[in-house]
Amino acid sequence: MNSAIYDKINRLKKEKHAVVLAHTYQPGEIQDCADFVGDSYGLSVEASKVTSELIIFCGVRFMAETAKILSPSRRVILPEPDAGCPMADMINAAELRDFKSKYPDHIVMCYVNSTAETKALSDICCTSSNALKIAKKIALDKGILFIPDRHLGSWVQEQTGRDNMVMWNGCCPVHVRITPEMLLDAREKNPDAQILIHPEAPHECRILADHVLSTGGMCDLVKASEHREFIIATEKGILHTLKKSNPEKIFHHLSDSLTCPDMKLGSLDSVVASLEGNGGQEIVVPPDVAEKARFSLVKMLEMSV
Repeated sequence: MNSAIYDKINRLKKEKHAVVLAHTYQPGEIQDCADFVGDSYGLSVEASKVTSELIIFCGVRFMAETAKILSPSRRVILPEPDAGCPMADMINAAELRDFKSKYPDHIVMCYVNSTAETKALSDICCTSSNALKIAKKIALDKGILFIPDRHLGSWVQEQTGRDNMVMWNGCCPVHVRITPEMLLDAREKNPDAQILIHPEAPHECRILADHVLSTGGMCDLVKASEHREFIIATEKGILHTLKKSNPEKIFHHLSDSLTCPDMKLGSLDSVVASLEGNGGQEIVVPPDVAEKARFSLVKMLEMSV
């Protein structure tokens, strides 16, 4: 560990009145310099409470946009401007307008893995950790358009029994790499381990797991569980979080192919550059878009209680 660069980051955070937020899929070195590490829901909550003048958001663009929308008076810097999300780009404003026109009586439930423009056209946002809770609070006679991830949407539909949900045909390129064969092989090699899988994975894979959980949910379950051994079927960055919090437990990552290249762009050097003001990109969301998107995000936070 290069303690000098961590010392520099801590010094710059104090000087700049800054906070570093990082997603659990970020490289371990980034997580270790962050003030808060969490999943999309945890980061949304944290962003809404930030009192620092500057937010360095170590994640991908839609997450930094969400932080800016929830904390409009704060400056938000994305250290890696090229860090995007393929799923978020699978639906745009024009496509959503057309989708809504075909189902005018349906509520648009939007996964936070989406652009600010998409959120602005939605009725309520959700994350993988609160999607089920929110869906259960929506009247059963009200149809739901779930965007953009068809797999998270199908999991919510399975759990609620709602037959009036229509899913957009989007997905996470990382989680759809999971196959039943991977899970069956992992189970055979590690018979004492529990399999934890993300709801962005396909249905035929989710049914082979012991628990279907968001990344935050995985962290909570492992910490509380009496089991010592786990197979983790999501992006590999979470392994750092899990091992750090549970050094006495054993973790097997399902496959090295479950790596998000956008999440792995981050580096300590880019965090330093962002804090010094000579790197990264400041996030700007047009006021009219931000106001409408904030409505759907705030509604999510209220309905998650």
